[in-house]
Amino acid sequence: MNILLKKFRSAFLLLGIIATIIFPKVSYAYPVFAQNAYENPREATGRIVCANCHLASKPTEVEVPQAVLPDTVFEVVVSIPYDKSVKQVTASGKRGPLNVGSVVVLPEGFKLAPKDRLSDDIKAKTKGVFIQPYSKTKPNILVVGPISGDKNQEIVFPILSPVPGQDENVNYLNYPIYVGGNRGRGQVYPSGEKSNNTTVTSTTAGKITAIDPGEKGKTVVQIQSTSGDTVSQTVPAGLDLSVKVNDVIKADEALTYDPNVGGFGQTETEVILQNPNRVKGMIAFFFTVTLAQILLVLKKKQFEKVQAAEMNF
Repeated sequence: MNILLKKFRSAFLLLGIIATIIFPKVSYAYPVFAQNAYENPREATGRIVCANCHLASKPTEVEVPQAVLPDTVFEVVVSIPYDKSVKQVTASGKRGPLNVGSVVVLPEGFKLAPKDRLSDDIKAKTKGVFIQPYSKTKPNILVVGPISGDKNQEIVFPILSPVPGQDENVNYLNYPIYVGGNRGRGQVYPSGEKSNNTTVTSTTAGKITAIDPGEKGKTVVQIQSTSGDTVSQTVPAGLDLSVKVNDVIKADEALTYDPNVGGFGQTETEVILQNPNRVKGMIAFFFTVTLAQILLVLKKKQFEKVQAAEMNF
């Protein structure tokens, strides 16, 4: 089974490399392939780098247990809500459903739980979702995507907590967890080039003299500049023009409506790595307090009986 899994991962990475070479614009839109562009997905400012490509801000929510014990599997649940009825512009210019992706930055020592530690319930929740470490040197950072947004607006990350005695960098403390979630394609590639999922603006001021169909569904807009020169500007397939012939436009004025229906959001939370001895101590304390209260009540009733007997005598 392990051999088959290794072969599958190797084949997946090989396909990723081939896709990056042949279709760089498409590949860079996906979180998995964008790993090559950034050594760490969380910048020093706290900003997750996905926001550099997915410019629109959208909500992302995360749910984790308040506290976990060492060497325990727990769930980090990331919610990426959006309207399922909307369609996005794909790389080919056609309309299609939105994909989703997520990145979870865990404290050092925390990592993706191995499959042999997963319960049947967690296996069912994560079925069909391929989660992987961000890199070999950062197993505490996990990424997933692109995956179908229709079925995965809620993504479950199974996490294995560390054991402080086995890792000198881990202690029984409150630890932050940083989460990012995106839905839909990005507007900018890591190279800085714009995708076809963003507004196209005019490169010059002037008057639109013609709008002609181009190759593969593209549109060519002819603009006569103020100097008298004619500038041709190509609009990618799938975008709707917001201008018409004879319109007078300014430089950097929008030629299309904004096609983006997705966006990125990030949030953070905390989890407590709880000391088992402290839990046992708390249980013993509560037991002692409860026992003391019971004895106090019994003593009070005994005292009341003695008083009643003396009064009758």
